[in-house]
Amino acid sequence: MISKQRLTDEFLSLVRIDSLSKQERKMADALLKKLKAMGLEPWEDDTGSKIGGNAGNVICRIKGEPDRPVLLLMAHMDTVVPGISKKPVVKGDIIRSDGTTVLGGDDAGGIAVILETVKSLQEDREKHGDLYLAFTVAEEGGLFGARNLDLSRILADFAFILDDGGPIGSAAVKAPFHNRFLAEFKGRAAHAGLEPEKGLNAIMVASRAIAQMPHFGRIDAESTSNIGIISGGQARNIVCDSCTIEGEVRSISEEKIERYTEEILNSFRETAANMGGKAEITLERMYPGYNIKEDAEIIQLLKKASDSSGIPLSLHSTGGGSDTNVINGAGIPAVDISVGMEQVHSTGEMIRISNMEKACVFLTAIVKAAYAYNR
Repeated sequence: MISKQRLTDEFLSLVRIDSLSKQERKMADALLKKLKAMGLEPWEDDTGSKIGGNAGNVICRIKGEPDRPVLLLMAHMDTVVPGISKKPVVKGDIIRSDGTTVLGGDDAGGIAVILETVKSLQEDREKHGDLYLAFTVAEEGGLFGARNLDLSRILADFAFILDDGGPIGSAAVKAPFHNRFLAEFKGRAAHAGLEPEKGLNAIMVASRAIAQMPHFGRIDAESTSNIGIISGGQARNIVCDSCTIEGEVRSISEEKIERYTEEILNSFRETAANMGGKAEITLERMYPGYNIKEDAEIIQLLKKASDSSGIPLSLHSTGGGSDTNVINGAGIPAVDISVGMEQVHSTGEMIRISNMEKACVFLTAIVKAAYAYNR
């Protein structure tokens, strides 16, 4: 049976742990200890050494009944800044940050819900198929933990990532492909006071390239682009010869992201060339998108869980990325389900205890639906 007090205490203990991206050592150690105390045999992979972090992904297999669908349950260990010395404040049903840091419910909420659900299943001796738990590092800013997760050791049929907001029962079944780019605009240096006409200001070239971007902001209903960082210059009296901009393009449609990205980058090159400069561009696909159809098996599982729990199912599209993108890209059907987090990535972040409790009920229903599922 789900214990509201135990769930609350677990969440509070987790959010008090400092766990910025690539600095998850304390969180990983805490989870390894908690899982062992539950009679499980967790392991930590070598992702930390691969990404310049101090901890790897924490993974655990819970043996269940054979010949049943195998589920992967995931949440991430890291938080965004400001996230040091977090002090959760409990007022009635609401847990919020004290206003000086994020709360860290993204994604301690997901971790707490998974742990409480597993404890409840153990106590109730509930039958289930094999379950894999994966708590990833460095999700924020690049999904680095999931991208380095050895899925050959996780033989899952379906995955449920607990890292979404909105009403409990919400599931993100569409998410965008994500390209990021770095464009370095080259000009010519000169003394800004003596002979500026001999120079070509790379900041001006970059500015004009941004101003003439063919696609910016909301492109269409399923596509966006943005410039997030611009840097360059050495001194006020030097005509800048190098300026770098960093940006991204996202779209639910792979065809659109490829087309929009190409048009933006070609525009950069053309603008720079027309001004007598040059644009050197580095492009990276950060993660694939996904679009799960309503007749997919994983959606049928969600519908059965919704029916049995009485929690309405709400399928939606998201403009953000999560570990769900990586898992789908690896061939395991995955959805991102809500744990009720609100105002994430801000000092106003909060979560309702009742929503986390309800999320445990919904996740339990998913596990039971999978056990009963006839493929």
